Amino acid sequence: MGNAYLYRMPSGIPGDVSRPSQATIEPGIFDSSFPFASYGIPVKKVSGKIRPVASGDAASVIIGLLVRPFPTKSSQDPLGTSTPPTTGVGDVMRRGYMTVQCNAGTPADGGTVYVRVAAASGAKVIGGIEAASDSTNTVVLAGAAFRNAGDASGNVEIEFNL
Repeated sequence: MGNAYLYRMPSGIPGDVSRPSQATIEPGIFDSSFPFASYGIPVKKVSGKIRPVASGDAASVIIGLLVRPFPTKSSQDPLGTSTPPTTGVGDVMRRGYMTVQCNAGTPADGGTVYVRVAAASGAKVIGGIEAASDSTNTVVLAGAAFRNAGDASGNVEIEFNL
């Protein structure tokens, strides 16, 4: 096999709904002009189509989080590097629990979830989830909280709109 967990299993895979029985998921049409870079990031709806959060967006435009589909087609990227399609239908978690990638800060159970909306650099991408405020460069994701401390790779469970 080659895989051994010496200390702790991963907290999850970004975009996976971690507690399906507690989730409300709705379909959305991708806006091909605004592709998503990854799963588990905030979603907004513009003219009936879903888009990733953009630079300068307010927290009030966020309607949910992009769900990673399972099972996936074999033509998609391998685990951990999944890129969402640019056309068709995608799933948006409107409420529930999901594993996301925390790009900055140290998450704690019950901690505030922030979304970067300005001054992208390195791992701090626009629309990315963070555990620390960065002045006006991040906004609070209303109704969201971290549910654990995450793993060494930054994967962490959050609750949204519960």
